[in-house]
Amino acid sequence: MAQNDRTAATTPTKPGSAVEPLGFKTPDPETVSRSMADIAERSQRIVSDWLKRQPELEQNADPLNIGRAFMEMTTRLMTNPARMMQAQLGFWQDYMTLWQNTAKRMMGIETPDVIDSPGDRRFKDDAWKENEVFDFIRQSYLLSARYVQDVVKQVDGLDPKTAQKVDFYSRQFVDAMSPSNFLMTNPEVLRKTAETGGENLLKGLSNLLTDLERGKGQLHIKMTDMDAFKVGENIGVSPGKVVYQNDLMQLIQYDPVTETVLKRPLLIGPPWINKFYILDLRPRNSFVRWAVAQGHTVFVISWVNPDEKLAEKDFEDYMTEGYLAALDAIEQATGEREVDAIGYCLGGTLLASTLAYMAAMKDNRIKTATFFVTMMDFEEAGELGVFIDEEQLRSLEDKMAKRGYLEGSEMATTFNMLRANDLIWSFVVNNYLLGNDPFPFDLLYWNADSTRMPAKMHSFYLRNMYQANQLKEPGGITLKGVPINLEKVQTPAYFLSTREDHIAPWKSTYRGAHLLGGKNRFVLAASGHIAGVVNPPDGGKYGHWINQELPIDPEQWLEGATEMAGSWWPDWHRWTISFGKEDVPARKPGDGKLKPIEDAPGSYVKERLT
Repeated sequence: MAQNDRTAATTPTKPGSAVEPLGFKTPDPETVSRSMADIAERSQRIVSDWLKRQPELEQNADPLNIGRAFMEMTTRLMTNPARMMQAQLGFWQDYMTLWQNTAKRMMGIETPDVIDSPGDRRFKDDAWKENEVFDFIRQSYLLSARYVQDVVKQVDGLDPKTAQKVDFYSRQFVDAMSPSNFLMTNPEVLRKTAETGGENLLKGLSNLLTDLERGKGQLHIKMTDMDAFKVGENIGVSPGKVVYQNDLMQLIQYDPVTETVLKRPLLIGPPWINKFYILDLRPRNSFVRWAVAQGHTVFVISWVNPDEKLAEKDFEDYMTEGYLAALDAIEQATGEREVDAIGYCLGGTLLASTLAYMAAMKDNRIKTATFFVTMMDFEEAGELGVFIDEEQLRSLEDKMAKRGYLEGSEMATTFNMLRANDLIWSFVVNNYLLGNDPFPFDLLYWNADSTRMPAKMHSFYLRNMYQANQLKEPGGITLKGVPINLEKVQTPAYFLSTREDHIAPWKSTYRGAHLLGGKNRFVLAASGHIAGVVNPPDGGKYGHWINQELPIDPEQWLEGATEMAGSWWPDWHRWTISFGKEDVPARKPGDGKLKPIEDAPGSYVKERLT
């Protein structure tokens, strides 16, 4: 690290002297005094609130059932001390090599890294490699992290679910212990502390207290400037009208921009874990606006943010008051009985279930179905499966029974843990150590705009889909008294998955293309669960893979796939209109039997959690 990056003073000073320590700015006493008084008052209030809630928190000291998993791992590990000793010897050999290399570097001798972390954004600052001390800290951490993860992965005899849980929480621990997360071992933080005289730490502490206050004692990290966006003003602004609503949803019909439109309307069913406007963030990346420009008459379901009054709403209620009610409303609004339908994530799981129910009822109103990152076979559900075991489900159901719903923030925390370095620790460093305000980012604003889950629906979904994996079984799930069977669905289907998806792993979503009985197409996009979907053609940021064949093995599909540059959106549009591209005069909201209730994006989407 360069001399002017050091935090230690090299020039002595006397009280009242105008000479300040070299490279260190003296903090303003008035600012420090004012900040500390504010911090003390807020801290006292937060601690008092936390103490009041202790009886509730202590009722279940291990709600995630982590302790038993690690106890079982330790027991198994001790049965093979030779393997443990071998791992330790390997670790210490690497560590001794690191010590020797660091000593050589301090003498001016160039040495190779014992372990490297290419692309790891935690260590992007040049000092992590250029300064011998921080380079040693970085490599020492990476060696320790590799040792911990290697040990837990090599334990014999653990059942797969326990092994997955141990591996997941070991990585959570390893990520939390990164030297980038601590003041004294992060060169970027030390540099800023010297430059600002520690004002960054005061600002960071204030940011921390603000997040604790917002979370009522629990840490709710602010990931973006929440005042920079407002739904209906600078995001979710595609023009349209709410033309129908019930207890669970509002149905939005968007204004056309072409003189003629495709005869079949397009119905989009988003997940109800977050708000629908992920598909209508800003004009430049709005799937809704783009689809309207291609001549689709677009209808979008905007789910309500449920409270305790809707605690008894079940999965089948979301079907009847969601997709089925929307189909009836679209026919009234346009006179068209047939539609193209899209389901996103959980909305796609509901769409598949609805199609199976409709097949049993001989209802063929949905002519094509598109599934964005949708799971139908939950056998390999990815790391979300870590949170689904009997103990955790019972704990969750007990909690939901008291309120009638699952808090959206709790679900958001679960998803953030899947990418802890990106969605937790990077913000800890930026907000609390560097004392920066988070950058305005529309996608992160949407990510923070979480919604509640009705107790009965969520329990049904977790138990029947994630835990028992009954959706893929013929007759495994019954909706409105009708046993459903995905194999009976003959509707042509388009499956869009993303290669780096942590929530719906693409190899699991691929299985859905073999569960439905129609003519299906599978497309794999680059990036993850959100960015891979919200990838407009004008941006061309991520490519995609296509393959006309559908072998059973997803790896075989990928080996035979052709990589295409740019967005998958045009491919989807070409596929959709291949099943019918008849045009009709453009339809405006209110032209049919349904009269507008209010302007898009409607009122349901604007209800935020406190």
